Amino acid sequence: MAQQEQYEKYYVPEQSIWPIVGAVALFLIAVGAGNFTIEVSKGKEGFGGWILLAGIVMLIVMVTGWFRNQIHESMSGLYSAQLGRSYRQGMAWFIFSEVMFFAAFFGALFYARMIAIPWLGGSSNNAMTNEVLWPGFEAVWPLLQTPGGTESTQMGWFGLPLINTLLLLTSSITCHYAHVGLEQNKRKQLSWMLGLTIILGCIFLALQVEEYIHAYDIGLTLDSGLYGNTFFMLTGFHGMHVTLGTVILIVLWFRVQKGHFTPDNHFAFQAGSWYWHFVDVVWVMLFFFVYIL
Repeated sequence: MAQQEQYEKYYVPEQSIWPIVGAVALFLIAVGAGNFTIEVSKGKEGFGGWILLAGIVMLIVMVTGWFRNQIHESMSGLYSAQLGRSYRQGMAWFIFSEVMFFAAFFGALFYARMIAIPWLGGSSNNAMTNEVLWPGFEAVWPLLQTPGGTESTQMGWFGLPLINTLLLLTSSITCHYAHVGLEQNKRKQLSWMLGLTIILGCIFLALQVEEYIHAYDIGLTLDSGLYGNTFFMLTGFHGMHVTLGTVILIVLWFRVQKGHFTPDNHFAFQAGSWYWHFVDVVWVMLFFFVYIL
């Protein structure tokens, strides 16, 4: 009689409302943020801010509920090695999608600086282009003047941007040593290094807000044409990713305090550290291409 083949279990969770709740929350955030920005720039009152707030609250509820369900499933021993491999593949693809997300914005920056501006300046066989489309245009970057005459100021790399760069690089180191502490079962090192990483992330976000206030004080706004749009688009989306990364690290810190994770079973922590290192690398590229060059 042939021996019965043994199959590894693969946990399939029940249907969940959290994906659709998250989709609705992101939709409300997008609509609310867009309308709120327009309302502020035009000095009008509307419902954009309330829609944005509703989306943020719904997103917090979704993240809280989904994290709670995932933690319960993990701590209940429902996951198998194969499911762990699936999670790793999923996180790898998620980070790849984020790479493509930022690659699109860096690509737009490259196109504007290396193709569009020289073309408007009359490069190659377009000698009269600037005289027709924008008389007196000079092909320089950053572009600090719009066709309507609005002028802005370049954001320098020294000061807050440099400090934020050092903060994120330091946070990447502390996150790495927190991971090392977990792998070596040094819980105190894990807790302190992870807590320090969170503090550095929060300081980065606070200084980013301070930088935006300074930008508006010197005339660099969303109405500042191509340079202003590019600056706020790249730094703003990165700030959103740092915020999400900080929230993930905070959740991981509380789980550490409850005794979760072992040297052999800690993918949730590993995924969070992957994401944090990713946002650090993106900032280094952003600092180089947006602030310095």
